[in-house]
Amino acid sequence: MRNTKNSHSWPFRRLGVWLLLLFCGACSPPQDALDTIREEGVLRVLTRNGPTTYYESQGNPSGFEYHLVKDFADYLNVELEMIPVVSLDELFENLHEGRANLAAAGLSITPERSAALQFGPSYMSVKQLFIYNRTLTDKPADYAALPDLRIRVLGNSSHAEVLRELREQYPSLTWSESRDQETIDLLEQLQQGEIDITMVDANEFHANRAFYPDFRIAMSAGKPGKLAWALSKNADNTALQQALETFFEEIKANGELDRLIDRFFTFNERQSFIRTQTFLKMKEQRLPSYKGLIEQVAIEYDMDWRFLAAISYQESFWNPKAKSPTGVRGMMMLTRPTAKELGVDNRLDPLQSLRGGARYYKKLYTRLPSGIEPPDRSWFALAAYNIGLGHLEDARILTEKGGGNPNLWSDVKETLPLLRQRKWYKQTRYGYARGDEPVRYVENIRRYYSLLTWDELNRYRVPPPRIVSDYLPESLNRGLDAL
Repeated sequence: MRNTKNSHSWPFRRLGVWLLLLFCGACSPPQDALDTIREEGVLRVLTRNGPTTYYESQGNPSGFEYHLVKDFADYLNVELEMIPVVSLDELFENLHEGRANLAAAGLSITPERSAALQFGPSYMSVKQLFIYNRTLTDKPADYAALPDLRIRVLGNSSHAEVLRELREQYPSLTWSESRDQETIDLLEQLQQGEIDITMVDANEFHANRAFYPDFRIAMSAGKPGKLAWALSKNADNTALQQALETFFEEIKANGELDRLIDRFFTFNERQSFIRTQTFLKMKEQRLPSYKGLIEQVAIEYDMDWRFLAAISYQESFWNPKAKSPTGVRGMMMLTRPTAKELGVDNRLDPLQSLRGGARYYKKLYTRLPSGIEPPDRSWFALAAYNIGLGHLEDARILTEKGGGNPNLWSDVKETLPLLRQRKWYKQTRYGYARGDEPVRYVENIRRYYSLLTWDELNRYRVPPPRIVSDYLPESLNRGLDAL
């Protein structure tokens, strides 16, 4: 198999290449990396495509690593150029050859990497997990069971380092390394039964878990890994390192780092698999009947259609005839007074209901205090859709009194459930509210939106380029080699 290598043929060959590049680079005078960035006005960043790193959605860049490094580029007052690569091999080689200033790709700090790379401050700790498909493989009892399983990990990854350490204790342990694939490819191979077990970081597992409900954690491996951006040792990174340390200190202090972690990771860890499976079923069976209307209304009100679809699913399960015991009705579950205010004559008409719900959401979005920035502004608007602006403002005031940030959803969502308790709601203007409901409401919509987004991206994902010789007969390969 061309895209994999057995662990026994891996005596640190790639690491040797890195070190050779490092020593060769030391022959020329190092450049001041930060001065170069500011002179050119561009921060060049290597990354990999994936839900935890970098991807494009409707032509716009997104992903945790992208938004984090975009904040750093803004901090330096320079433009950002993202350079996605297919494999870790390509990422490290491009970094050593000076094609980028740093690499932001969910990289763990390891002893082998530290010998050839410089790392910025750690911004997150993640567990490294062995995962398996429960429908195809029994759960391994412990590490001793690993030698009997087909294991595949990404080449040049921290997971490969973990396996090399484990082999010292279990000499018969073998595995293969995929050198031109991404995590999603390994997950697909696990899904299809091509392998028995693989390794992923916990944040990647939770980001993809909804698409693979039969995957389970077998065990964790060693201590949690510390994620950080990587820099080449071929350049003088003294000033750049100082800038990184100051930047991360600031975003930790002002809550921006926690906000990004919450946006991309935290809510995924609490996914309900029953709800997820129901949603995926309804997406195939019911959504096609209304997708055209949802897309039409989303264009009319300048919204992402997947976001509007997620709201309407949370409200009615895409049922235009839906009715609650409290009397709210239709696709967007509007009350009679709200519908009248929004100009909706027939709440059971799906187009009218969608337009009314979109109009109501946009109205709430614009009425929020100016200090609430995106994406938190969307979460606050959703909460107001569920509980009203008055109760939401009560929660914001209580949050500020308690030392939290009233403009951060991650802080306010911790306060909202307090509105059920007399001790707290008696201090407010609007009184008692079931404050836990908007929290679940927002989390559910974020989950559904994430599922719709990743389903669409994975459906149209272009596979990495293959080497032509992989598809040629052996006789022609010999002729090609001669050329």
